Amino acid sequence: MQHALAEEKVFKDPVHKYIYVQDSLIWNLINTREFQRLRRIRQLGTSYLTFHGAEHSRFSHSLGVYEITRRIISQFERNGYPDWPTGEKLVALCAALLHDVGHGPFSHSIEQVFDMDHEEWTCRILLDDTEIHRVLSEVSADFPERVASVIRKTYHHPIVVSLVSSQMDADRMDYLLRDAYYTGVNYGTFDLDRILRVLRPYRDRIVVKDSGMHAVEDYLMSRYQMYWQVYFHPVTRSSEIILRQIFRRAKELYGGGYRFGWMNRSLLKLINGTLTVEDYLRLDEALVQTAFSEWTAERDWLLSDLCRRFLNRKLYKYITVDEANETMLAEMKRQFLAAGLEPEYHLEVDYPSDLPYDVYRPGPGDTGGKRDKPPILLVDKHGKLSEISSQSDIIHSITGIQRGRYHLYYPEDLLREAADRLSPEIKKWFSLTNEKEI
Repeated sequence: MQHALAEEKVFKDPVHKYIYVQDSLIWNLINTREFQRLRRIRQLGTSYLTFHGAEHSRFSHSLGVYEITRRIISQFERNGYPDWPTGEKLVALCAALLHDVGHGPFSHSIEQVFDMDHEEWTCRILLDDTEIHRVLSEVSADFPERVASVIRKTYHHPIVVSLVSSQMDADRMDYLLRDAYYTGVNYGTFDLDRILRVLRPYRDRIVVKDSGMHAVEDYLMSRYQMYWQVYFHPVTRSSEIILRQIFRRAKELYGGGYRFGWMNRSLLKLINGTLTVEDYLRLDEALVQTAFSEWTAERDWLLSDLCRRFLNRKLYKYITVDEANETMLAEMKRQFLAAGLEPEYHLEVDYPSDLPYDVYRPGPGDTGGKRDKPPILLVDKHGKLSEISSQSDIIHSITGIQRGRYHLYYPEDLLREAADRLSPEIKKWFSLTNEKEI
């Protein structure tokens, strides 16, 4: 049963101005140790090394997603829309609040190295013996599983899932506005109030009133700009590459029997693949950066150098190429190795296709091994549905766009030290030829 707080709680928020908590269940979830841990996880991973203001946490983002979801449902209930299922408000609010509770430190980079999924960890935290599980269980014995099924996208009411995970979900709307605010860019902003007014529940899905198409165009163009200017920023990619390499090197050293000068129990379990929920909850970015600081003194020069680069922002430089020619790359790696470098660590080809962001896809379909989210649908006054890119030339022009270019990342300082052992062609590729040599 839903219980209202005796007095409404209010969070001051730079994006939404105020975030309102009226239910004791939501307030109790916010005060669990698992949710409070999100204060120690940055929302944008390593982007703070590119945009110095991007220090905001997954805690503040999760509150924002909850607030947008609360506002959407309040509008549905206030207008008495019959297609909004009564009795689903609480499970939707809990899923919105808790959708990111399974994120680890620098999570997307860690997920790639250790083959993990933050949504799976979110469900484990909801269903294991945690404070969150105990709070959710006060509603009913099956309530934690109901919330987890929303996260898994298997809930019996797809409309509840779409509030948290769709092309127009509360998650995307909050992180675009929040990320734009904290990175200091203007092109991530859009008219949230207008969008919320034109959302409609319709046949167990969220659709957009056709008169609101232009507000959605603005929203999708904001996504497009944030996609290329912030989320795929090449300097951020450089810091992510070094972060992944640190964990890959630590994993490689552990597998070879290396004795670390410093190691934490939870980090060790991350590396050897034996993490429990309790171990996972001990992982935060403060612990990871402490490890990096300690590892700068490791005997293994490569791990030490990578950690030093990450902590002191001595990132890899990059060159841009139209395509990554395999023959060319093989020759580069051969020369790097002959020059005393580690080609598996000191030369990385990057193409911006592995981030959890996309511009817009009309979907559904399989892309990159993951099912696309349902498309944005417009509804007219007669109840007829149409996919938005079929009605908007602007959205059609950016649908599923992939305009990324290949970047080759490398440590410029080490490459310059080894320049006399590289061929003139390789030196030209990496702009190592100075005027005196011409």
